[in-house]
Amino acid sequence: MNMYLFVYDLMQFCGHSWIFTNMIIRFMTFGKDSLADTFHSIGLVMRLCQLLSVLEILHILIGIDKSRLLPRFLQITERIIVLFVVINSQEEVQGKYVVCVLFFLWNLLDVVRYTYNMLARMGIYYLPLTWLNFSLCIPLYPLSVLAKGFAICVSLPYFESFGTYSIKLPFPFTFAIYFPYVLKIYLLVLFAGMCFIIQNLFSERMAHLGTGNIKNKRS
Repeated sequence: MNMYLFVYDLMQFCGHSWIFTNMIIRFMTFGKDSLADTFHSIGLVMRLCQLLSVLEILHILIGIDKSRLLPRFLQITERIIVLFVVINSQEEVQGKYVVCVLFFLWNLLDVVRYTYNMLARMGIYYLPLTWLNFSLCIPLYPLSVLAKGFAICVSLPYFESFGTYSIKLPFPFTFAIYFPYVLKIYLLVLFAGMCFIIQNLFSERMAHLGTGNIKNKRS
């Protein structure tokens, strides 16, 4: 199972490294013009990586990954909802700068995380990388949540205009689901979940970067 997890982390590392490198090279080459078509240039690989990350929930459920289930579940579902439900369904949102910012934050975090995970599978703990893995997420995760929230707010006029995912059942049910309201409720859930996840991130940082743990990893 350790070899399987290593291969999984390697696949994710390769995918997110390709996206991250592609974004940087495109920005250096085309400047601000590259931001508008970020989704069209890397969206497919991004979607594949995020779909693959659903396996991490299964890893925890069957016991081969010792991470806590609820924080990981919330982080993965946040990305799935924003990427597939909000961004992928509205072509007008795909060209917004916030999509580029969101992808940059996600991939920066994941390149570090999967690098750390791969080395940890082999019993290698490089202290600067360990510190970076458990410290970088604390400021960047809230920023990514703000970017998700902004992406949802930007998408609301398009969901209202096009009626995407809104459902109105015929008589005799007379029941309707207005999807912009669902997204507004989800915004509250998103920010409430952020508080819980940040608390978990601090707990993980203390557990891995406490004085005793650092001494053990050095030895």
